[in-house]
Amino acid sequence: MKQKRILVIRPDRVGDVVLATPLLRELRKTFPDSFIAVMVRPYTKDVLLNNPNINEIIIDDFEKEHKGWKGFWKQVLKLRKYKFNIALHLLPTQRHAWMTFFAGIKTRINVGIKFYGVLTFMKYVSRNKYIPIRHEADYSLDLGRKIGVKSDNIEPEIFLSYEEIEYAKKLVPKNNDEIIIGINPLSGKSSPNWEIEKYIDLAKKILEEIPESIIYVNLHNDLDALTKFKSLKSSRVNFIYNVSLRELILYISRFDLLISSSTGAMHIASALKVPTVSMFCPLPACSPNLWGPLGNKHEIILPSENFCKINCPGDPHICAFGDGIKVDDVLKATLKILNHISVK
Repeated sequence: MKQKRILVIRPDRVGDVVLATPLLRELRKTFPDSFIAVMVRPYTKDVLLNNPNINEIIIDDFEKEHKGWKGFWKQVLKLRKYKFNIALHLLPTQRHAWMTFFAGIKTRINVGIKFYGVLTFMKYVSRNKYIPIRHEADYSLDLGRKIGVKSDNIEPEIFLSYEEIEYAKKLVPKNNDEIIIGINPLSGKSSPNWEIEKYIDLAKKILEEIPESIIYVNLHNDLDALTKFKSLKSSRVNFIYNVSLRELILYISRFDLLISSSTGAMHIASALKVPTVSMFCPLPACSPNLWGPLGNKHEIILPSENFCKINCPGDPHICAFGDGIKVDDVLKATLKILNHISVK
């Protein structure tokens, strides 16, 4: 029987790539002798390092190195060399539809019917207008089901090497009586999120209410947010600033709890089985039914229905929850999680 050579394409954000890992695992279980590669953007590849279910990570830097027609044809020639016979497009894009077509991949499966998909003779899976709504990881698994995967296991996973685990202990040292709480206050407007000042107020209350707590705040490379958080002036508050995604993963692996909105950091935590407290918008496109954490202990906080009816701005990317989610709501959920977990 001819070897299955499968290309999984997920050219979007960190959380999306994390939620593709169940598909990769179930493809490997179903087709143990297959060759499996994943095509992702440069900055998300760290999610997949050390993953035993894939043979190769292929970078598509369509904003820089592989931009334009020259970059496109360079990628087509690269894919031809792998001799893939199956391509699973988890995010529909015209670029990748034509890329896999010209690469000569026989079986190509997309999400939904697109005009360019018809032109390139793609098969497809339907999301049925998200009715009933399911989790994004389950929708991704549909493409695997199209070629024979039977599983419903959608728990994500990230794999750390022994050396990384030891290095993480140096990044986040910890005494037995300490509780390490991570706060990820930034979302890049990928989801509704608090203003930074509310996260600062939350950190103050955590320091007061949980005397054994040590806080790590992930500030990406936002200098303004760093300056605001430094107003806390506490030796128990540490800042994660301008680190690689892989290093951020190592930091998160040491947390006893991560607090955030619906972000890639939340999905990283869930894949590492780190408990989370997460704020969500109830709109279907943003809801925890579609994007919630999987496989870890978690608390999900939604604004009240009445608040959203009156105050919804219509665009979740600019929503800051207003008074719909209060600092005390998140503190209460934090204490609830900590009361139910055994500290590492």
